[in-house]
Parts: sequence; C-alpha cells; structure tokens
Amino acid sequence: MANNTNTSSCDFIASDTQKQGLAYIQVDNLSKRFSDKPDSLGLMEMSFGIEQGKITAIIGESGSGKSTLLRLIYGLLSPDEGEIRFQGWKVPGPDDKLIPGHEAMRLVSQHFDDLNTYANVWDNVASRLSNTNLQEKHDKTEIALNSLKILRLAKQRIADLSGGEKQRVAIARALVTGPQVLLMDEPFNQVDASFRDQLQQDIRKIVDEIGLTVIMVSHDPSEVLALSDALLILQDGRLMGVGSPKEIYNNPPNAYAAKLLAKSNVLSEKQIAQLLPEIQAKEVIVHPEWIQIGIGEEGTLFTVQGILFKGFYEEIILSREALQLRCINKATNRYQVGQVVPIEILKYKALN
Repeated sequence: MANNTNTSSCDFIASDTQKQGLAYIQVDNLSKRFSDKPDSLGLMEMSFGIEQGKITAIIGESGSGKSTLLRLIYGLLSPDEGEIRFQGWKVPGPDDKLIPGHEAMRLVSQHFDDLNTYANVWDNVASRLSNTNLQEKHDKTEIALNSLKILRLAKQRIADLSGGEKQRVAIARALVTGPQVLLMDEPFNQVDASFRDQLQQDIRKIVDEIGLTVIMVSHDPSEVLALSDALLILQDGRLMGVGSPKEIYNNPPNAYAAKLLAKSNVLSEKQIAQLLPEIQAKEVIVHPEWIQIGIGEEGTLFTVQGILFKGFYEEIILSREALQLRCINKATNRYQVGQVVPIEILKYKALN
C-alpha cells in the first residue's frame, strides 16, 4: 500500500481540464458493489459533475447508495469501475493512501464520530490546527466558532451539548483548516426543527462568503429544496435525476423523483383514461398543488377521505373507487370528510 498520492502524468489532467470540459468534481461511469449478489447495495454506472461554490444534495430512499457515493467522493472507498476527479486530479482511494480521505475535503458524519466527547468545544476545533503559530491558531479557531455562532459554547464539553450544538461544532471543526469541499452526511438529522432553518442559513452564508463547495446527503425533501443549488437523485444505486431543485420539482424526470420531492400523485394508464382522456402516456405525474377542488358541479367528482392539518394549509386525501389523490387546500376548514367535491387538474407531467 502506498503512503502518498500517486501524481503521475496519467492521473493529472488539470492542464487540459477546460478543453475536456470537466466539472470541478467529475464522476464518470462510477460503479461500486459490496458483493456478487444481485441485491447487493452499491452504485451502478453513474456519471455527473459538481460545480464549485455550490451546494449539491444527494437524495434518495434508504439503501439507495447516498452515503456510499459520499465516501467514494471523499476517497474512503475505491470504485470498482470508473473514476472521480477533483480539479482534474484523480481522487485517490484507500489503496493509494495510508490515511484515506482527500486532503482538500472534510467529511462530517451524522454521528459526530470525529468529536472528542469529554473535551470542550474550543479544544475540539483548535486541535485540527498545528502549534507552529499559536496566534494564528487562536484566530482561526475563533473565526470558525463565530461562523457557526457557537463561540459562547467554547468552554463547554461536547458531552453536555444538544444534538444541534454538536452538529455546529462538527462543522466548525471541519471548516477550521480551510477545506475546499465540505461533505456532510445527514447534517440536520439530529437538529431540532426550530434550529434547522438557522443552521441552513449559516451554511448558505459560509458558502456564499468563501466559495465553499458543499456536498450533502439528505432524506428530507424540504431540506434540499430550500438549501441546495443542485440535486442528485439516487434509487437502488442508480442516478435517477440531476438538476436544480426547481428544474426537477417542476419538471420531474420520473415518478420516483416526483414522489420523493413532492409526494406526487402518479396516475396509471387506466387512471389517465378516466381523468385525462386526451393524454396518451404510460404515467402522468400530478403534484398535490396542481389539483384544484372546484366549487360548483363541474369536474370529476371525488370524496374527501381525509384532511391533514399542516398549519397555513391542509393536505386533503381524495378518493374515487380505487383511486386516491392528494391535493393542497390553502383555505383551511373549507371541506369535511365524506364531502363529495369536483376536482380539476391544472397541470401535469406525462411520462412515456
């Protein structure tokens, strides 16, 4: 096993990166399997690019390969096929380095494995820096704690912090050395909903101010739609969608992406014939907000089966024979369970 990165001419292609049109992080034909079994979790023939200074979210159901992809990008795993390049350099895996992990990247795990539980916040962050210049070490630690709004916690032990506070310390510890890429595995998983928005805003501010590139794994659509600049959607180790949150939400490439991001209604050919007879398609995607409940008698009649209160709006479950639809009602307390109402589909996405 080698103890440093192999920088031979065959691995370095930065000089003609622009000519080849490579992204900041370029993934080509990436595959990774953990056994020869057909149902083995892994990744299959994946290709995409990640832009510099942007937040890219990897989203998918449990077991889709999100964390595996994150570890491959960081260099903790080696691909079976394909390659990952960062700024033109091939990312070395554990077979190429004594200590795996790319030196220009930092990974924050969802379980805070990197934190010293019984040390205080300041020491956890400062310990990532050398003692060659103590004033610089002090200044960088203070800046990192300030950027995550946890300077007030400097003398507290990690063991005494909440999950959200630990997450902020873990991010500050990762950022104090000035990485170019921050990788985060479910960064808001242990953060209370009341503090989640503020942490997201702080991360966005850091990205905008210093040009940091962030790649995060998430299972929560609300997180990625609000925070990310680009989405990678995974299903069973395959890439099912790439694009901005707005692009994928408004023009979903498949039913999986639509259900994942919007709890979308997916109509079969038989259901399409009943509701949208003018449409010829194998499937039709209809987001809940693309359905309008009518006031008069015009439209296809459905029965209100359930009403879920969501604060300033309601999610209404409609039924008609074997078909169930979800729609959004902003005028709360307008309908009752058992009420028969007409609906109109305002917008849809047909899939062939």
